[in-house]
Amino acid sequence: MRTDTIESNNTKSSAPLLTQRYLRMVTKDGHSTFQMDGAQGQVLWYVLAEMNGDLELDHDSPPDNHTICVKYITSFTAAFSFSLETQLTIGYGTMFPSGDCPSAIALLAIQMVLGLMLEAFITGAFVAKIARPKNRAFSIRFTRSAIVTHAEGKPYLMFQVANTRSSPLTSVQISAILYQEQENGQLHQTSIDFHLDSITLDECPFFTFPLTYYHSITPSSPLAALLQREAAHHFELVIFLSAVQEGTGEMCQRRTSYLPSEITLYHRFAPVLARSAKGEYQIKMENFDKTIPELPGAAESMNPRRTAKEIRINGQHVDSFQLSETGLTE
Repeated sequence: MRTDTIESNNTKSSAPLLTQRYLRMVTKDGHSTFQMDGAQGQVLWYVLAEMNGDLELDHDSPPDNHTICVKYITSFTAAFSFSLETQLTIGYGTMFPSGDCPSAIALLAIQMVLGLMLEAFITGAFVAKIARPKNRAFSIRFTRSAIVTHAEGKPYLMFQVANTRSSPLTSVQISAILYQEQENGQLHQTSIDFHLDSITLDECPFFTFPLTYYHSITPSSPLAALLQREAAHHFELVIFLSAVQEGTGEMCQRRTSYLPSEITLYHRFAPVLARSAKGEYQIKMENFDKTIPELPGAAESMNPRRTAKEIRINGQHVDSFQLSETGLTE
């Protein structure tokens, strides 16, 4: 008697491929974890006053041989206030640049130009934000884990992707890159091909229900050794999806990644499509991240099968050996 038990990926029956010891390069929601250090800015008016020696002077009665660049900038607060007055053209009149100080006039021109550019950028970004529709990519959802399953006696690496909105997407394209760490600490990049069921097209023309993508694990596949627990180094499989929004024609992109600990062996995805009492198709998203263990026979086709053999000469036992068979075929 066959009984299929649906279980969550949080309670896997098989051990993870590798222990998760590394921070991922791409988060599950598609954001990069790389960081770059940047330089911090300076308060230029305060620096100018300090370099010109204006901070320690009495601005009401300065020395005869000294030209004050900006009147009454004697502290950081005063420099910040003058910068705001310049940028917002308030002009209270308390502080003002001196025409006899070329550095002050040059700095004033630079701040006005940069300020106008910043205002134009903020205005453009605000208008573009309210004019464009909501980010469509956040309605695309990947399964938390990928699986290794069998179809027609062959092993496949699979993952699912769902469109959580009723409006369809078109021209869906999937690409994948395998990042594998080498002994010298460098990352080696390899392209991985995924196909949608038996469709050989480069893109899916219609995306409204969950799609399942397959990668055939042949002996020549970069994942063949990794999924047989022969991987000595950490790897990360990054998936890229791009699609076109129907009606607007805008492109949206979504990314995710799978670590060795997020690839479940000998499982298949639980069904997510069903029919209602009225005969309408329904998508059961509660089953989207659930998997079903495969039958023992299917799992054995992935493990090397060893058969004991004996060598006999003239009916006498000489030696014994084992034949190892695997389910990987071209």
